[in-house]
Amino acid sequence: MIKFFKDESGATAIEYGLIAAAMGLALVTVMPTLASAITGSFSSLAGHISSGT
Repeated sequence: MIKFFKDESGATAIEYGLIAAAMGLALVTVMPTLASAITGSFSSLAGHISSGT
């Protein structure tokens, strides 16, 4: 029973799961801002290409 309580092999998997969840939450939070910035850049680029400047 002592060996079972001292075993930490599952802790690594839980830590990786928490890191993945934090990264997913960060991506969900940042994506709308990033998407609008990229859309604006491509719109600007398309305008410059069509006007020839």
